[in-house]
Amino acid sequence: MGARLERMYSIEDLRNAAKKRLPRAVFDFYDGGSQDELTLGANHQAFKKSSLLPRILRPVDEVDPTTTILGHRSAYPIVVAPMGGMGIGWPDGDIALARAASEAGIPYTLSSASNNSLEEVARSARGRLWFQPYMLKQREFVYQLIDRAYAADYEALVVTLDMPTGGKRERDLRNQFGLPFRLTPSGFLDFASRPMWSLDMLRRGVPRMGNMVGYEDSAASATRTMATLGRSADAAMDADQLRRVRDRWPRKLIVKGVMHPDDATYLADIGCDAMVVSNHGGRQYDGCPSSLAMLPYIVKAVSGRSEVLLDGGIRRGRHALQAVALGAQAVLVGRAVLYGTVAAGESGARRAIEILADEIVRDLRLCGTRNIEQVREHAFWKHQGDGEES
Repeated sequence: MGARLERMYSIEDLRNAAKKRLPRAVFDFYDGGSQDELTLGANHQAFKKSSLLPRILRPVDEVDPTTTILGHRSAYPIVVAPMGGMGIGWPDGDIALARAASEAGIPYTLSSASNNSLEEVARSARGRLWFQPYMLKQREFVYQLIDRAYAADYEALVVTLDMPTGGKRERDLRNQFGLPFRLTPSGFLDFASRPMWSLDMLRRGVPRMGNMVGYEDSAASATRTMATLGRSADAAMDADQLRRVRDRWPRKLIVKGVMHPDDATYLADIGCDAMVVSNHGGRQYDGCPSSLAMLPYIVKAVSGRSEVLLDGGIRRGRHALQAVALGAQAVLVGRAVLYGTVAAGESGARRAIEILADEIVRDLRLCGTRNIEQVREHAFWKHQGDGEES
């Protein structure tokens, strides 16, 4: 696979490799969005509607792609986003991706729906670790997760608030995807068409949900958590509950799922250290605007009181620079690095990050910018309407 990875030059190449390796139902679980997938598509299209304006006669023999995120240096303005069920695509996929992120010098966010437990990941990856708890109906269990993350020395908590219920992901419904796997005739053919993945799954067994053992009534329920997580979401979550989390967690607090400026203002008012402009990668409410479209409004509402990160649609290094030019401190990358991980494990994860990092450095030079701070001062060109510079 090493030689093959060297011939993969884009995230789309890695996506195609993942698609070839995984059964369709598993690939669709990672790749798909909710309902008509309008928001999923909008996240990608938004980056095609605007760009940076390259400058000339600016020395770019030396460029610096580093930035600070929550007061600490990051090698690039990217953070690995939280993603559940990584172990379905690759054994110990959470650990593989966390190690690759640590090696690259960027923060890694572990989902509470991960297959490896937060303690396993902390023992295996020594870089900057963030933890994402979903707010579930059993709040005491969530508080236990938060306490475990503190004990394992996670740097930041990424509270995801855009999932009061699960999205209607029609690819998953049509594929009858869930854990434990149901072997329907079509499912059998799907798995049989990917023998390497299927044999590996047979040898290792269906991965457990490492953080969720003990949720509900017994450890056995852990294998069903992925399928029921949406139904377990706390639809009664309110501002008081968030303040309790803020009081319980003494380190950096990030809120993910912010799309409305008024919500951003409130979060800054109560002392959230950062927020993520995100529509859950198009996997929850379908039809809402792209994250990039809402980014300038969130940045304006916050007025520098909290750091603003962007999530959704990142497939190129230039996308990170576009978000930075619009006021983001950094971007979260999810599927972009997931494709590499489920295609080739830790080597694939490293390759995905290398592709993005190379493009960031290359595009800094091509735009006539020496560092990330200069990108923030860069002219932005909108391709809509008459194309006025902004």
